[in-house]
Amino acid sequence: MPSGHDPKAIFEILVREHEAMLTLYLRSALDDAAAVDDIFQETMLVAWRRLDDFDRSRPFGPWLRGIAHKLVLAHSRKSRRRGIVCNDTVLLRIEEQLAHIHERAGDTLEEKTAELAECMRRLPHDQRRAVELRYGAAQTPDQVAAALDISREALKKRLQRARAQLLDCLRTKHVLLEADA
Repeated sequence: MPSGHDPKAIFEILVREHEAMLTLYLRSALDDAAAVDDIFQETMLVAWRRLDDFDRSRPFGPWLRGIAHKLVLAHSRKSRRRGIVCNDTVLLRIEEQLAHIHERAGDTLEEKTAELAECMRRLPHDQRRAVELRYGAAQTPDQVAAALDISREALKKRLQRARAQLLDCLRTKHVLLEADA
Protein backbone atom coordinates (compact mmCIF):
# COMPACT_ATOMS: atom_id res chain seq x y z
CA MET A 1 0.00 0.00 0.00
CA PRO A 2 1.30 3.48 -0.75
CA SER A 3 2.27 5.66 2.17
CA GLY A 4 -0.46 7.93 3.43
CA HIS A 5 -3.13 5.26 2.95
CA ASP A 6 -4.30 3.22 5.90
CA PRO A 7 -4.38 -0.40 4.66
CA LYS A 8 -6.88 -1.38 7.35
CA ALA A 9 -9.31 1.39 6.33
CA ILE A 10 -8.95 0.55 2.64
CA PHE A 11 -9.51 -3.14 3.36
CA GLU A 12 -12.61 -2.38 5.45
CA ILE A 13 -14.07 -0.28 2.62
CA LEU A 14 -13.39 -2.99 0.04
CA VAL A 15 -14.89 -5.66 2.28
CA ARG A 16 -18.04 -3.60 2.88
CA GLU A 17 -18.44 -3.14 -0.88
CA HIS A 18 -18.07 -6.85 -1.58
CA GLU A 19 -19.40 -8.69 1.48
CA ALA A 20 -22.90 -9.17 0.03
CA MET A 21 -21.53 -10.71 -3.17
CA LEU A 22 -19.16 -12.93 -1.19
CA THR A 23 -21.98 -14.09 1.05
CA LEU A 24 -24.17 -14.77 -1.98
CA TYR A 25 -21.34 -16.76 -3.55
CA LEU A 26 -20.81 -18.83 -0.41
CA ARG A 27 -24.53 -19.47 0.10
CA SER A 28 -24.73 -20.63 -3.50
CA ALA A 29 -21.87 -23.04 -2.92
CA LEU A 30 -22.60 -24.35 0.57
CA ASP A 31 -25.63 -25.89 2.17
CA ASP A 32 -24.48 -25.27 5.74
CA ALA A 33 -24.95 -21.84 7.34
CA ALA A 34 -22.16 -22.47 9.85
CA ALA A 35 -19.77 -23.38 7.03
CA VAL A 36 -20.77 -20.21 5.15
CA ASP A 37 -19.93 -18.12 8.22
CA ASP A 38 -16.66 -19.99 8.85
CA ILE A 39 -15.46 -19.73 5.26
CA PHE A 40 -16.50 -16.07 5.06
CA GLN A 41 -14.34 -15.32 8.10
CA GLU A 42 -11.47 -17.45 6.82
CA THR A 43 -11.67 -15.67 3.44
CA MET A 44 -11.37 -12.32 5.20
CA LEU A 45 -8.35 -13.50 7.20
CA VAL A 46 -6.59 -14.85 4.12
CA ALA A 47 -7.42 -11.69 2.15
CA TRP A 48 -6.07 -9.47 4.94
CA ARG A 49 -2.84 -11.50 5.17
CA ARG A 50 -2.44 -11.46 1.37
CA LEU A 51 -3.54 -7.86 0.78
CA ASP A 52 -0.07 -6.92 -0.44
CA ASP A 53 -0.42 -9.61 -3.15
CA PHE A 54 -3.60 -8.04 -4.50
CA ASP A 55 -3.10 -6.46 -7.94
CA ARG A 56 -4.89 -3.14 -7.56
CA SER A 57 -5.30 -2.83 -11.34
CA ARG A 58 -7.83 -5.65 -11.13
CA PRO A 59 -11.24 -5.82 -9.42
CA PHE A 60 -11.28 -6.75 -5.73
CA GLY A 61 -14.51 -8.83 -5.77
CA PRO A 62 -13.28 -11.61 -8.06
CA TRP A 63 -9.98 -11.78 -6.14
CA LEU A 64 -11.88 -12.16 -2.88
CA ARG A 65 -14.21 -14.80 -4.36
CA GLY A 66 -11.17 -16.61 -5.76
CA ILE A 67 -9.88 -17.00 -2.23
CA ALA A 68 -13.31 -18.21 -1.11
CA HIS A 69 -13.46 -20.62 -4.06
CA LYS A 70 -10.26 -22.33 -2.92
CA LEU A 71 -11.50 -22.48 0.66
CA VAL A 72 -14.84 -24.00 -0.40
CA LEU A 73 -13.04 -26.70 -2.39
CA ALA A 74 -10.69 -27.39 0.54
CA HIS A 75 -13.70 -27.60 2.85
CA SER A 76 -15.33 -30.06 0.48
CA ARG A 77 -12.24 -32.27 0.33
CA LYS A 78 -11.69 -32.09 4.08
CA SER A 79 -15.23 -32.64 5.26
CA ARG A 80 -16.29 -35.24 2.69
CA ARG A 81 -19.79 -34.77 3.94
CA ARG A 82 -22.96 -33.27 2.60
CA GLY A 83 -23.18 -29.55 2.65
CA ILE A 84 -21.43 -28.78 -0.62
CA VAL A 85 -24.03 -27.79 -3.17
CA CYS A 86 -21.70 -27.19 -6.09
CA ASN A 87 -18.71 -28.71 -7.76
CA ASP A 88 -15.80 -26.74 -9.22
CA THR A 89 -17.54 -26.19 -12.56
CA VAL A 90 -20.68 -24.82 -10.93
CA LEU A 91 -18.60 -22.56 -8.67
CA LEU A 92 -16.92 -21.11 -11.75
CA ARG A 93 -20.33 -20.47 -13.36
CA ILE A 94 -21.52 -18.70 -10.21
CA GLU A 95 -18.38 -16.55 -10.33
CA GLU A 96 -19.08 -15.71 -13.99
CA GLN A 97 -22.54 -14.49 -13.10
CA LEU A 98 -21.35 -12.42 -10.15
CA ALA A 99 -18.57 -10.87 -12.24
CA HIS A 100 -21.13 -10.08 -14.93
CA ILE A 101 -23.15 -8.03 -12.44
CA HIS A 102 -20.13 -5.80 -11.85
CA GLU A 103 -19.48 -5.39 -15.59
CA ARG A 104 -22.84 -3.78 -16.28
CA ALA A 105 -23.03 -0.09 -15.50
CA GLY A 106 -25.69 0.87 -12.99
CA ASP A 107 -26.38 -2.70 -11.95
CA THR A 108 -25.91 -3.33 -8.26
CA LEU A 109 -26.45 -6.42 -6.20
CA GLU A 110 -29.41 -4.69 -4.59
CA GLU A 111 -31.00 -4.10 -8.03
CA LYS A 112 -30.41 -7.71 -8.99
CA THR A 113 -31.87 -8.88 -5.70
CA ALA A 114 -34.96 -6.76 -6.33
CA GLU A 115 -35.30 -8.31 -9.80
CA LEU A 116 -34.95 -11.79 -8.33
CA ALA A 117 -37.62 -10.96 -5.72
CA GLU A 118 -39.94 -9.85 -8.51
CA CYS A 119 -39.30 -13.11 -10.37
CA MET A 120 -39.96 -15.03 -7.13
CA ARG A 121 -43.35 -13.31 -6.78
CA ARG A 122 -44.26 -14.60 -10.25
CA LEU A 123 -43.72 -18.24 -9.26
CA PRO A 124 -46.74 -20.39 -8.45
CA HIS A 125 -47.31 -20.49 -4.68
CA ASP A 126 -46.18 -24.13 -4.24
CA GLN A 127 -42.90 -23.50 -6.08
CA ARG A 128 -42.26 -20.19 -4.30
CA ARG A 129 -42.84 -21.81 -0.91
CA ALA A 130 -40.43 -24.66 -1.73
CA VAL A 131 -37.72 -22.18 -2.79
CA GLU A 132 -38.29 -20.01 0.29
CA LEU A 133 -37.97 -22.95 2.67
CA ARG A 134 -35.05 -24.60 0.89
CA TYR A 135 -32.91 -21.56 0.14
CA GLY A 136 -34.34 -18.69 2.18
CA ALA A 137 -34.72 -20.64 5.41
CA ALA A 138 -31.81 -22.99 4.55
CA GLN A 139 -33.81 -26.08 5.47
CA THR A 140 -32.64 -29.51 4.38
CA PRO A 141 -34.52 -31.25 1.56
CA ASP A 142 -36.03 -33.66 4.10
CA GLN A 143 -37.26 -30.77 6.27
CA VAL A 144 -38.81 -28.98 3.29
CA ALA A 145 -40.47 -32.14 1.99
CA ALA A 146 -41.95 -32.80 5.44
CA ALA A 147 -43.12 -29.17 5.81
CA LEU A 148 -44.82 -29.31 2.41
CA ASP A 149 -46.11 -32.86 2.96
CA ILE A 150 -44.60 -34.12 -0.29
CA SER A 151 -41.99 -36.74 -1.16
CA ARG A 152 -38.36 -35.80 -1.54
CA GLU A 153 -38.60 -36.65 -5.26
CA ALA A 154 -41.62 -34.35 -5.66
CA LEU A 155 -39.66 -31.61 -3.91
CA LYS A 156 -36.74 -32.14 -6.28
CA LYS A 157 -39.03 -31.73 -9.32
CA ARG A 158 -40.75 -28.70 -7.80
CA LEU A 159 -37.42 -26.99 -7.15
CA GLN A 160 -36.18 -27.84 -10.65
CA ARG A 161 -39.27 -26.25 -12.19
CA ALA A 162 -38.92 -23.20 -9.93
CA ARG A 163 -35.24 -22.73 -10.80
CA ALA A 164 -36.03 -23.05 -14.52
CA GLN A 165 -38.77 -20.41 -14.25
CA LEU A 166 -36.52 -18.10 -12.24
CA LEU A 167 -33.77 -18.53 -14.81
CA ASP A 168 -36.15 -17.68 -17.66
CA CYS A 169 -37.43 -14.64 -15.78
CA LEU A 170 -33.93 -13.36 -15.01
CA ARG A 171 -32.82 -13.90 -18.60
CA THR A 172 -35.83 -11.92 -19.78
CA LYS A 173 -34.72 -9.11 -17.48
CA HIS A 174 -31.17 -9.45 -18.90
CA VAL A 175 -29.78 -10.16 -15.45
CA LEU A 176 -27.99 -13.29 -16.64
CA LEU A 177 -25.51 -13.71 -19.44
CA GLU A 178 -27.07 -14.50 -22.82
CA ALA A 179 -24.55 -17.34 -23.19
CA ASP A 180 -26.48 -19.13 -20.44
CA ALA A 181 -29.59 -19.28 -22.64
